[in-house]
Amino acid sequence: MRDCVDIMLWLLDNPSISGLFNLGTGQARSWWDLAEAMFAAVNRACAIEFMDMPVAISVSYQNYTQADIGKLRNAGYDRPFTSLEDGVRDYISGYLARDDIYL
Repeated sequence: MRDCVDIMLWLLDNPSISGLFNLGTGQARSWWDLAEAMFAAVNRACAIEFMDMPVAISVSYQNYTQADIGKLRNAGYDRPFTSLEDGVRDYISGYLARDDIYL
């Protein structure tokens, strides 16, 4: 979330740059990685059970995603991105674990 805001602010500071940009780290990560990061953020042991994917959705399920950030980098954005683990930890501890998530 913070990375997206940083990019939006960078774009505001660079009005000559425009277009559609993929946003992400540019590194493929798995659902397993996300689940591990979530368990770690709440200080719990990772407890994941697997089940077969329903056949009805298996043909249309996207098994792999990775943002191609080449266009963004070529436009001049050179800041590092937050890791999955740090982003999940920040979101859970900074927002979800608060008494009032809107503060």
